Amino acid sequence: MSAQLVWIMLCCLAGLGLASVRRIPEGKVYSLRRLGGQTRIVGAGTHFLVPLIERVVHEISLTGSALAFDGTDAAGEGYRGALYFQVLDPERADRIIETVDTLLRECAANRLAGAGVPADAAQRRDWLKRALNEDVRERGLLVTRVELQHVEPAVTPKGYV
Repeated sequence: MSAQLVWIMLCCLAGLGLASVRRIPEGKVYSLRRLGGQTRIVGAGTHFLVPLIERVVHEISLTGSALAFDGTDAAGEGYRGALYFQVLDPERADRIIETVDTLLRECAANRLAGAGVPADAAQRRDWLKRALNEDVRERGLLVTRVELQHVEPAVTPKGYV
């Protein structure tokens, strides 16, 4: 009977040992949260976690991401675009990483709906990129590229609403 108990204990210890090793791929950062609420960021490589105490909260990609958005500008004309952004500081970006898509969409919509938007397409892209970087730089993000195109309003035939 004691031999069975020893084997069960050894299997449990082996399971906990395997659960404590975590391999993080290149270009990613994991945010780990402990029971007490402390957060730590670990980079690429093999790391040891404390099982049942620490858990992975966010997997943050450092390689860059794309986000599509659309809306209307201050003149009432429609636009469609794409934002390409990258996480520069994972510790600061960890707080907003779950809502980064909405944050960037709202910032872009607010900037394009405001006054002072350049008329030239190339200037408008550069202006929007600079303006978005002003908004999100202190949060650990960098907007690397903005694509923006004018969308013609849909024409409905007479008699249809």
